[in-house]
Amino acid sequence: FNRSLWLPGLSAVRAISSPGGPTPPFTTLSVSQPATAVTHIELHRPEKRNAMNKAFWREMVECFTQIAEDPDCRVVVVSGAGEVFTAGIDLMDMASEVLQPEGDDMARTSWNMRRIIAKYQETFSIIERCPKPVVVAVQGACVGGGVDLITACDIRLCTQDAWFQVKEVDIGLAADVGTLQRLPKVIGSRSLVNELALTARKMYADEAKESGLVSRVFPDKEAMLAGALEMAGEIAGRSPVAVQGTKVNLIYSRDHSVAEGLNYMATWNMSMLQTEDVMKSAAASMEKKSPKTITFSKL
Repeated sequence: FNRSLWLPGLSAVRAISSPGGPTPPFTTLSVSQPATAVTHIELHRPEKRNAMNKAFWREMVECFTQIAEDPDCRVVVVSGAGEVFTAGIDLMDMASEVLQPEGDDMARTSWNMRRIIAKYQETFSIIERCPKPVVVAVQGACVGGGVDLITACDIRLCTQDAWFQVKEVDIGLAADVGTLQRLPKVIGSRSLVNELALTARKMYADEAKESGLVSRVFPDKEAMLAGALEMAGEIAGRSPVAVQGTKVNLIYSRDHSVAEGLNYMATWNMSMLQTEDVMKSAAASMEKKSPKTITFSKL
């Protein structure tokens, strides 16, 4: 068994964090496969602090649509090129569409504005709907739209120098693409969520860890990417039927009652338990072998 297939070493970490351009056809994202069944998506506008321009909002949807259907991908790692994760929305690039929606009267202008907002909401909702788990790794600033993005991910990691800011009230609007809906479900304290959203103050790494926004803090970006890839390797080494079913049901249960979640789970597993993966995993466990030694069929 070749452990390196699942757990990439330092060379893989350096490879995915090395300066390269976006991956065609994308202009804002760099996409790579640093290890078996692991896809790495890097926000790649470092010269603009990975600010989210019009192309980014469209390309994230295109990228995650492909990943959701890709049988060679079992887990995703998202990170940002350069010194910061993202400065949030690119106001200069987005202003014309967001601030001057078209329409012959208020009703039509409002209808078009709603369509635009819904389109941008989809950019992060598609991360949540993707059945493959998404690990996000944050260094430096994570501002505005960055918080919307990370709250749609499944596992959040950061560096000691990371900080988070729900910036929208500072630019005269209520956050409208996910933060106000997902952050209260991520952080246990409603009071803290309200404070962050209403004051736009910065939250630093230690507080983010303490509040549950992130689950692990690393000393620097290289260590964080190594940790993210190791975690991704652990996930990728398990049955994709089990892993993807777990993500789908965790999200369903978050938004429904316990009784509804149990009913959904029973319906889900009445078919998903009828997989060879269960017998393979049980046999490996009895032989004291890791699940990562099993060859699971693609899903």
